[in-house]
Amino acid sequence: MPREYSIDHTRNIGIIAHIDAGKTTVTEGILFNTGLTHKIGAVHEGETTTDWMEQERERGITITAAAVTCYWEPKFIKLADGVKHKINIIDTPGHVDFTVEVERSLRVLDGAVVVFDGKMGVEPQSETVWRQADKYHVPRMCFINKINQTGGDFYKSLDSIHKRLSPNAFPIQLPIGFEKEINGVVDLINMKAYSYKDFTDKEFTVGEVPADMLEKAKEFRHNLLEKVVEFDDALMEKYLGGQELTEKEFLLAIRKAVQGGQFFPVLGGDGRGIIVQTILDAVTNFLPSPLDRGSVKGTDLKTNQPIERKPEDSEPFTALAFKIATDPFVGRLCFFRVYAGHLEAGSYVLNARTGNKERVGRIVRMRANDRDEVKEVFTGDICALVGPKDTFTGDTLCDVDHPIHLETIKFAEPVISMSIEPKTKADQEKMGIALSKLGEEDPTFRIRSDEETQQTIISGMGELHLEIIVDRMKREFKVEANVGKPEVAYKETIKATATAESKYIRQSGGKGQYGHVYLRIEPQERGKGYEFLDEIVGGAIPKEYIKPIDKGIQESAANGVIAGYPLVDFKIAVYDGSYHEVDSSEMAFKIAASKGLQEVVKRAQPIILEPIMKVEVTTPEVNMGDVIGDLNSKRAQINEMTDRLHLKIIDAHVPLSEMFGYATTLRSMTQGQASYTMEFDHYSEVPRNVAEKIIESRQGINVRKGM
Repeated sequence: MPREYSIDHTRNIGIIAHIDAGKTTVTEGILFNTGLTHKIGAVHEGETTTDWMEQERERGITITAAAVTCYWEPKFIKLADGVKHKINIIDTPGHVDFTVEVERSLRVLDGAVVVFDGKMGVEPQSETVWRQADKYHVPRMCFINKINQTGGDFYKSLDSIHKRLSPNAFPIQLPIGFEKEINGVVDLINMKAYSYKDFTDKEFTVGEVPADMLEKAKEFRHNLLEKVVEFDDALMEKYLGGQELTEKEFLLAIRKAVQGGQFFPVLGGDGRGIIVQTILDAVTNFLPSPLDRGSVKGTDLKTNQPIERKPEDSEPFTALAFKIATDPFVGRLCFFRVYAGHLEAGSYVLNARTGNKERVGRIVRMRANDRDEVKEVFTGDICALVGPKDTFTGDTLCDVDHPIHLETIKFAEPVISMSIEPKTKADQEKMGIALSKLGEEDPTFRIRSDEETQQTIISGMGELHLEIIVDRMKREFKVEANVGKPEVAYKETIKATATAESKYIRQSGGKGQYGHVYLRIEPQERGKGYEFLDEIVGGAIPKEYIKPIDKGIQESAANGVIAGYPLVDFKIAVYDGSYHEVDSSEMAFKIAASKGLQEVVKRAQPIILEPIMKVEVTTPEVNMGDVIGDLNSKRAQINEMTDRLHLKIIDAHVPLSEMFGYATTLRSMTQGQASYTMEFDHYSEVPRNVAEKIIESRQGINVRKGM
């Protein structure tokens, strides 16, 4: 089957933003204007294409990233006539609890449209998704939404982008009118006005720039032109020489600047309507194709050397699995992005992580929760495999004869936990299956058993995250469960270097047990994780016992030392020991290492770490004193106070343990007029007096059963 759209006419983009900025509405506008849907679904009425889950429609928020494919031929801004483009779009959640969806989507996308609420400008999650896009070097453009609503202001929002994100964001169009009077835009590239009577119109009226906007438009065009020629030496020389740039040269200059990742075109309007056509034009003209993004780098599994794959169909097949989902109709789905080569249904792929081959059964192109079956996929495509058994998020899928391993996706650690147990014996087995499947889908959702209380503990990124998990268990897997009170996911670590000796000797008639190790532990910088060193020389401990020692340490670390929380960020070495020719065994050394970790940690100044959240409170000025006083009582560190419209914004770092029930507290303190957002920022040492209370509560009998 031949390729339908060339690689350079393919775009893989994400729609990213703060919650309620209007991402899903913009996506709906895109689907409507590209003819994929016949009406624009309203989020508040649960009619949208990409918010297809029951929970999304009930709550009016996006929970899971949804992929759709549409097609567009540029209308106004165009580098070439009559060229239709294929656009793969991923609509991502804005709520911080579901940041995993943004992270894994940006890993496989070539460009992004960042949507801002024109009434609010840059908000906390706007900064988070911007940083995530920076992390993956994703070129992007900005769309200031809702500027036609009361309080909407294109220029104030633009100013907040300059102050909080980048000074290199420049409008390529200006709105005509203000708030509800907005009825079009001035295009700064061709200096034409595109107006409409109603935002739901299907065609613009093209005319001259309104006289009262001419000077402003010339000024913004001049600034835009001066900026983009900085990215092209030949055009800079022409511009400085006093020559006028052609429209095509202007467009190419913007394209080059955007793809360098240091320039961000800005548009504005109502994401429900005709203005979305200018977004589509900008996406096709300025955001990169897979060809523009260039080769993907990986490791050759045969030689262990760095290797590249070019974005060409003739290259060996190379793809990254970025999402696992359970579909009620077809079962397990594995979403993947093709970086090189092509793949046919019925062939085989190699999973680089497991080394196993998997047969490719059905390949589908997704339209949110609908599917179109395809027989073959090509470089640049985003599709899904039906039913792969052992493929997970971050796995590389590649040609069996040309194995390559691409860099995987790293995710944030969960910060909140709660116990969960089935309501009946009949729910017991079903709960295990449900949790396992949900864990496969979501790398930030963790499940473990608490040895002390024999409870199942689930962990996630926030209260809403876990609430949705439990709700999905009930609806999709028909599992009824009792849940405990949410708890903070504390961690343990050490502050000093220490050594300890540990022996495990058992004689009980017949063959005994003997394991003997010397361990040295030292702290690692925050987030560095666990590192094990084998420093045994002269055969003091045979090689076959080194892995069990490592395993014993890791299992013991998972259950903590001082309060039962996982031990993190440490380096540990086994540097000496002894063994017995007859009585030594893997189990004996595993137990010796486990006991040794407990001892050596106690000598290394163990501490408890707590998650610190970045909190932004938006409050009327009259309530600011009360809000700050309350935050201070919660061990908050106030970082900054700024103004936004007629409101005060308080930026603070607050321990998560102090934030339970904060929504109710804030509402009652401000008569419901204040709001807040919260996201994980970092782990920090718990003050001694708080740590003592935590340890004390953990040492009580079955404390967690009663929480």
